[in-house]
Amino acid sequence: MELLEWRDEFATGISGVDFEHEELINSINEFYAKLAEHSDKDTLIDILNNIYGAIYSHFALEEKLMEKYGYDAYEEHRDDHAKLLDDIQDITAALETTDKYDEQLLREKLSDWFAVHFKTHDARLHRLEELIASKKDKNGGIFSFLKKPAGKATDKK
Repeated sequence: MELLEWRDEFATGISGVDFEHEELINSINEFYAKLAEHSDKDTLIDILNNIYGAIYSHFALEEKLMEKYGYDAYEEHRDDHAKLLDDIQDITAALETTDKYDEQLLREKLSDWFAVHFKTHDARLHRLEELIASKKDKNGGIFSFLKKPAGKATDKK
């Protein structure tokens, strides 16, 4: 049984982001399977460390895209990323310092965060990509969704 299942609603339309999302779901499911098998603590910590590294790199990709296109919800999205990274560090630290851990809490934290993040923040990132791809005029339409780049005049002359 899987903890998370890839669903079309998670797709952003950005192939690199979607590929990494699917890989992250696979890693979370691997952790869940090892947790259900009552694998040793070191194995679980290694998987969490790998997930942390993959997520950190993935977030760097997403944030680069958001900065490049002046994404208006960048700070909120970035803050949600930081919260997950902090949560994973907290989960890992808790596993390192105890032999008893709450399996249900671990499952819930990981599955809830990803499902909510994919449906909200990353779904909006999908709309950003659609707007960029369909951008037709330089001075208006896209800026209803994006910040105007600092220092760039949008006056028509």
